[in-house]
Amino acid sequence: MQLTGFRNRIALVSGAGGGIGAAVVHALIEAGARVVATDLDWPQAAAVDGLTRLPLDVRDASAVDALVASVEEEIGPIRFGVSLAGVLTTGLATETSAADWRQTFAVNTDGVFHLTRALARRMGPRREGALVAVSSNAAGVPRYGMAAYAASKAATTMYMRSLGLELAPLGIRCNIVAPGSTRTPMQTGMWADASGEQRVIAGIPEQFKAGIPLGKIGEPEDVAAAVMFLLSDQASHVTMADLYVDGGATQRA
Repeated sequence: MQLTGFRNRIALVSGAGGGIGAAVVHALIEAGARVVATDLDWPQAAAVDGLTRLPLDVRDASAVDALVASVEEEIGPIRFGVSLAGVLTTGLATETSAADWRQTFAVNTDGVFHLTRALARRMGPRREGALVAVSSNAAGVPRYGMAAYAASKAATTMYMRSLGLELAPLGIRCNIVAPGSTRTPMQTGMWADASGEQRVIAGIPEQFKAGIPLGKIGEPEDVAAAVMFLLSDQASHVTMADLYVDGGATQRA
């Protein structure tokens, strides 16, 4: 099935500097979309047709509002919004500082709120648009040593579903993609040695973590494919969905 509905339409992607974000940007460009990719900062990179790279701190609501307004005025109406900016905080809840807790929510939850609110305000009068937040399967199952991260992702997931309920009468769809262990710097940074990948696949009993039934780590392109489907015309009757892309690790849909 060829996904449609992207050609010459404008997509705004946060957290696009690497990993899943970079894969989503690549998929959108390949599908013919014009992409505004944002992240905290950008290294020197070759120009790509149809791609505009801009710095953005999603924690700053005013900066998000200003960037969305600028894109709409200078490039055109934004049809797709993908919220990918995220940080990982690990450690026992009793050892998590208040500052780490606030930072985790500031990026993972507040950042999604700031971006989707700004986009929804623009999309609403046009009565069209699609928003996707990349959350985590940690939003649906407890994670040992990841209480702040899991809580922030759970809050984001329920926020997106509630937003979807509010925006559905306007024809704007809101969905969530919930990846599991995916080959990104965030994931590999938690591995102590070369055996880290196999331990994740097999499961980690001391952390009460199940293994991955498909027997492999996810790739950023796997998650990007799910995002693309939820943005596409083929998902025109899908909203408030929470799509797990984790190889069956959480045994949830």
